[in-house]
Amino acid sequence: MLVLLPPSETKRVGGDGPPLHLPDIAHHAELGEVRSELVGEVVKLAADLPASRAALDVSERQDDEIARNAQLYDSPTMPALDRYTGVLYDALDARSFSRAVSSRARSRLAVGSALFGLVRADDPIPAYRLSAGSKLPGSGTLASRWRPVLDPLLARIAGGELVVDLRSGGYAALGRVPGAVTVNVLAERPDGSRSVVSHHNKSHKGGLARLLATSRAEPSDAAAVARIARRAGLTVERPEPGHLDLVLPA
Repeated sequence: MLVLLPPSETKRVGGDGPPLHLPDIAHHAELGEVRSELVGEVVKLAADLPASRAALDVSERQDDEIARNAQLYDSPTMPALDRYTGVLYDALDARSFSRAVSSRARSRLAVGSALFGLVRADDPIPAYRLSAGSKLPGSGTLASRWRPVLDPLLARIAGGELVVDLRSGGYAALGRVPGAVTVNVLAERPDGSRSVVSHHNKSHKGGLARLLATSRAEPSDAAAVARIARRAGLTVERPEPGHLDLVLPA
């Protein structure tokens, strides 16, 4: 099973790994060319602060993130799962994995990235700023550049193992996963009506990712994923094949 996560806008800075070496990142044969092009463009763009702010949709107060983009080739790296921070990754809490489950858990986790396409948990990456909706000057959308290489890669992965796709819409658009299990987080009100959870959505998906990554079970379909969640006390429904609703009291 592969649990596919969205990245986070916020990232831990620093690291003690060597500078970026793209062949060290998983799936380099399929994704290396686009990765190299994007890294080069982002580094070059960082020399123009106004253009970078516009492309990355950041303010002057975030110029330190542009400065980090300028140093992508030279700054230290750390494992991707440790690099990303924020609500989902706080709930996942990968740093607390016991030694007994860490290897299995980290082998099951991957992140969809606007800059690198797809990274595995232990891939060494630097801090960077590039979102799925970023618009680099003189080029098409990031989806138009990633899908020709990500679509076939993700289809091949999905042909060999179950993929639980927890990415948000913008990142899911970078590469489609045929047959993936997808998840909505819904709040149920006292009157029985439901609404999509927005503010705490990432936290609950991070908790679900932790359950799946650390489980001894090897689920092969949505029903098996639902069973893992239910054993942990979660309320999960299957409104349609390949899709789960995680239902929370409002």
